[in-house]
Amino acid sequence: MDSSELYHVKQQFILGAYKTLVNLTLPDPSSPEYTPFLVYKARSHVALNETGAVAQIIPSDTENVALKAVAALARYIGASATAEKDAALEELRDLCVEIDGDDVDADEREKGYVRVVAGTAFARAGEVEEALETLGAGSNTENLEAVAIIVQIYLSINRPDLARKEFDRAKRWAEDDLLLQLIEASIGLVTGKDSYNDCNSFYTEQLGNPSLSSPHLLTARGVTRLLKGEVPAAKSDFEEAVSQQGNTPDAETLADMTAAAGLGTSKLAEAEQLWSQLASEHPDYPMVADVINKDKLFDELAAKFVVPPLAVASA
Repeated sequence: MDSSELYHVKQQFILGAYKTLVNLTLPDPSSPEYTPFLVYKARSHVALNETGAVAQIIPSDTENVALKAVAALARYIGASATAEKDAALEELRDLCVEIDGDDVDADEREKGYVRVVAGTAFARAGEVEEALETLGAGSNTENLEAVAIIVQIYLSINRPDLARKEFDRAKRWAEDDLLLQLIEASIGLVTGKDSYNDCNSFYTEQLGNPSLSSPHLLTARGVTRLLKGEVPAAKSDFEEAVSQQGNTPDAETLADMTAAAGLGTSKLAEAEQLWSQLASEHPDYPMVADVINKDKLFDELAAKFVVPPLAVASA
């Protein structure tokens, strides 16, 4: 049974309150909750793209498999060279093999952290099948964090039907957990169930918590409002999210602001400025990569198109 402190840390992480968690005071290293606290703190740094900070809080000589996995994830995301990224992925593969052994010094919680972190890295690397296998898709896994990532992967490849199956399977064993509600909201956000009202209500309810500061939730609610045609309200959420991010929006918020700028009464120049910022600061963001690929495809097809001669009327 988790302590109330660890339960609170998990909820903060689930709801994207990463800036709060990076300032988290860790318990004594001899505490049984030291590793879980450190895992969530380090993962919060990764979520904020502060990968260098992870090396400062996780000892390089740690023998804990969960901490090794988070450190490898940070190196993967922070690396610019392909060889460095590949090395980090290989380390995560080795850790996945290690935790399946009989002599590994790790409890089930730590093994779960390894699978979740490794699955996250594999998904980001485009290794979808490996990610799903690592996370236990289609199995009887009772790791709700793993289920949440599986659902996100399925939604990202336009398979909401499979995402719903994973969610329904999890409902058989998971309690009415906050993460379970978040998973359902994510599915609703993609499928448009109940005209986005359910997911909008969930985000609004969580944002009503005075002890929570989560630009991620604000951005999510802004998306639901955008999809419901409430453009001014969506822009308000995005602006508040940017404010909570220190006026430096992350890729997700910036992408949504770009979409919002192209709707309503906004000027085209605003959308173009935001798009230019998104493309230059986050060239690997999925929306940017998709638009660039479509642009190249259009140019290739246009180059092959032969304009037929104008028809000349006979005398």
